Amino acid sequence: MIRKLLLPGFLFFAATPLAAQTPMEKKIYHAKPINPHPPVIDGRLDDPVWEKVEWATNFTQREPNDGAAPSHQTAFKILYDERNLYVGVRAYDNEPDKIVRRVTRRDQFDGDWVEINIDSYFDHRTGFSFTLNAAGVKGDEAISNDGDNWDANWNPVWFSEVSIDQEGWIAEMRIPLSQLRFGDKEEQVWGIQVQRRFFRKQERSVWQYIPQNTPGWVSFFGELHGLKGIHASRRIELLPYSVGSTRQFKKTLGNPFATGEINKLSGGLDAKVGVTSDLTMDVTVNPDFGQVEADPSQVNLTAFETFFAEKRPFFIEGQNILDYRLAGGDGSFSNDRLFYSRRIGRAPHGYPDLKDDEDGKEYTKVPENAAIAAAAKLTGKTKSGISIGILDAVTDEEEAEIDFNGLRRKEIVEPRTNFLVGRLQKDFNKGTSAIGGMFTATHRDLSGSQLNYLNRAAYSGGVDFRHQWHNRTYYIEGLSVFSNIRGDKAAIYEAQTASQRYYQRPDADYVELDPNRTSLSGHGGNLSIGRGGNSKLRLNFSTTWRSPGLDLNDAGFLRQADRIMQSAWAGYRINKPTFIFNRLNINWNQWWGWNFGGETVFKGGNINGGGQLKNYWGVWGGLGREGENLATTALRGGPALRLPGQWNQWYELFSDDRKAVQAGVFGFNSWKDEGNARFHEIGLSSAFRPFKALSFRLNPFYNINKDDLQYVGTRSYNGESRYIFGRLDQKTLGITLRFDYSITPNLSIQYYGQPFVSAGKYDQYKRITSPRAERYQDRFHVFAGEIQYVAQKDSFFVDENFDGNSDYGFGKPDFNFRQFRSNLVVRWEYIPGSTLFVVWSQGRTGGESNGEFSFRNDLRDLFRVFPDNVFLVKLNRWFSL
Repeated sequence: MIRKLLLPGFLFFAATPLAAQTPMEKKIYHAKPINPHPPVIDGRLDDPVWEKVEWATNFTQREPNDGAAPSHQTAFKILYDERNLYVGVRAYDNEPDKIVRRVTRRDQFDGDWVEINIDSYFDHRTGFSFTLNAAGVKGDEAISNDGDNWDANWNPVWFSEVSIDQEGWIAEMRIPLSQLRFGDKEEQVWGIQVQRRFFRKQERSVWQYIPQNTPGWVSFFGELHGLKGIHASRRIELLPYSVGSTRQFKKTLGNPFATGEINKLSGGLDAKVGVTSDLTMDVTVNPDFGQVEADPSQVNLTAFETFFAEKRPFFIEGQNILDYRLAGGDGSFSNDRLFYSRRIGRAPHGYPDLKDDEDGKEYTKVPENAAIAAAAKLTGKTKSGISIGILDAVTDEEEAEIDFNGLRRKEIVEPRTNFLVGRLQKDFNKGTSAIGGMFTATHRDLSGSQLNYLNRAAYSGGVDFRHQWHNRTYYIEGLSVFSNIRGDKAAIYEAQTASQRYYQRPDADYVELDPNRTSLSGHGGNLSIGRGGNSKLRLNFSTTWRSPGLDLNDAGFLRQADRIMQSAWAGYRINKPTFIFNRLNINWNQWWGWNFGGETVFKGGNINGGGQLKNYWGVWGGLGREGENLATTALRGGPALRLPGQWNQWYELFSDDRKAVQAGVFGFNSWKDEGNARFHEIGLSSAFRPFKALSFRLNPFYNINKDDLQYVGTRSYNGESRYIFGRLDQKTLGITLRFDYSITPNLSIQYYGQPFVSAGKYDQYKRITSPRAERYQDRFHVFAGEIQYVAQKDSFFVDENFDGNSDYGFGKPDFNFRQFRSNLVVRWEYIPGSTLFVVWSQGRTGGESNGEFSFRNDLRDLFRVFPDNVFLVKLNRWFSL
């Protein structure tokens, strides 16, 4: 089947014309050593030692007018000694009073800036980026995948200063060699790129010209020569921390755990050790992430788990090496991956079954998450071109404490767990080809617990490859994955009947629900071929699959198994000013999906496009069509339900982001072919910067979800299942507020807050009668006289045979969900690498079940909920040994 799915893509691919545009000839810069007097980093470049080297200049514009001369030239110099690399950049500007100097937090990349990218491995795939804006704010990123990934969570320790004079502005940097990674050679050759952003014209210029359509970034860098006799120093960096916190919440009478206040004092250690010149080990012991922003609020009415992005520093720094995604053309597949770091330190799986009768009531205190005892990761790239990523983490066993009339007991709610993740990848032919593999293992100690429904062990892995040719214009890439889970019969039965699989579906004759299984295995993969960069027209054709038995959710993330999908994409890019645009993109997408029984379960496509206008505003929009689909999960383990197709439409308009006041609007609309089902969302974005150090962002959104077939529950009647649905009218409104005040580049105050309310009201209850019927109306029966609402029990009861007795019932599903989450963080980097955090977090969560939406009333009731406040002070200190 895969061969058939890819054949049209190969034919179309073979018929496309070859690319024409190529980068210019490689530039070379010769650095000079200095000894014994290094330059003083003061942003002036007036030390005599700078006269030892020549200026490198002749920059070329890359945006918006690709290949043109820049509005103002830029020049740089590079020196080095045995410990540091010194970079001086002069950014010429004949109107220095108009230089945009915005003071922000680190890694915001705002205003005028200059940047140096260093490929110190000289592998043509990875690099390290150091950015400095005209106000002295630093930015730094780890570059991987030839420029496709830029990781701003990498935070090396380096030093810099800036100044402004009549000729423009100057940036001066000292980059310790200990912060870079490179092989042990007597003479080094590194790839480098220097670029500048000229903010008031939204212009970028580069030293080594690389046209926008070039299929790569790092692989086309210029070269830095002259580095002799430098060796990676012994890198041992320690970052001990201490944290004190107090949590204040509502005191509950009779609950011995709800005392209203909890105080805590703890400490831990982060360390970074240079194992070799090109391999680094990061270690954390008893980590604390109290300064991390809370996840956004949402209401999930689906059968699937919500994917949340990782925000914890230890896991996001250098995460690209462990990023092994199962690509797919449909959005529902986009988050599937072998390693999902949010599994480490997750909320406990278990919750005690509490007693509540005439003898008394049990109360419990359950940990919010499994504490991470320790974690370590080894990352780097050897001089032979092998990228290495290994992570091992141990989470503690967690217990719920239970009180019954003063008597205490404990119950395990999360077992002690070990997570191991390993990744290897070998580059060939200057990074144009690569082969690699990944493996994960999860082991849980279930002894002494009643958590036998959890997998005792879980393994997953895969092999991947990539090959590019014709000046990196064309590519073929693929990956495979496998999984194997092991546990008690209860655990494997749970896996078979989970929403990713639903082996119990009566119409899934190609899988077998076996209650006696003690293991389950599966496989998946992706194969794609395409044409990238180096041309205006780009193409991709791919096939992806996940077998019914695939299970990645112990260490990774898998939304749904039992899928095969073919997808195609074509994109046309214009990167030079044309008509009313500075740049323009037009895309076409198509996809088609089957289950492993050979049935079509979904299909669709869209066209979309947009870009930046010549007045620096932006516009984007699209129109999509989804065909009739076979929803194998709609009945939560029942037979597949045939659902009507729909039209989708979206748009976005945003103003010039150079301005102090910015605004934008976005929207999404969809309409089902049958019934009255539809979805509409509109949102606004706004930003205001009254002066260079202060900014406000306010982003409200509002959506309406009308669904004729929203699952309510499954009931049994005369030995048969009754799948109950209702018509849902849901309204949701949220407002995201951000406030940033950077007093200096190293001292900032940041606030995030989001009030969120959602209300859903159900009516027109129905049961599914013939889920695959040709006519939409024949797939269900709408309850009429046989259903009755009993207010005292807040439930509906159905007398299906009209004999005067209730046959089954269900609770009233209407809901009002209200939540407010906020973080106020004061961050002071009092010396390079050492930081003081002062944090105030507040959460409010409440609700009821009337289903009536009123933002005014819901907001009023939300702020009547007693808050849960956390006040935290965290201090760390960086040591380099």
